[in-house]
Amino acid sequence: MTRTARLLAVTAALALGLTLLSGCSTPTSPSTPVVEPVVVKIADISGTTVKVALIQVVDLDTGSLSVTSYSGTVADTAIATFTPGYKDGSAEFNPGLTPHKVGTTEVTLSNANGGIQDVQFTLTVTK
Repeated sequence: MTRTARLLAVTAALALGLTLLSGCSTPTSPSTPVVEPVVVKIADISGTTVKVALIQVVDLDTGSLSVTSYSGTVADTAIATFTPGYKDGSAEFNPGLTPHKVGTTEVTLSNANGGIQDVQFTLTVTK
């Protein structure tokens, strides 16, 4: 095999290898874009208005308190619903609010631990 033929064969092999590798590393775009949640600290929202887009969720950060210690009541569950926090093995999931339609409703969060006042705020769901 001549030097030119060897050089062409090596170049072709490298090109093929790079093409195959680049196919593995090319990210695919998701069919549905990922939308980040609205994260709020429960300690900071009493008496405020929390705004969230219809395609988002509200992540209620419990701070140093247990994620399972809060329950919630949404005045108009057609607008949004409360999801309690939970633990799954070593993973902890914060409580949250899931919007269902555009509108405004009142939310009350209660803590199972004694001595902690209810947290009341307004939730406004936008387009």
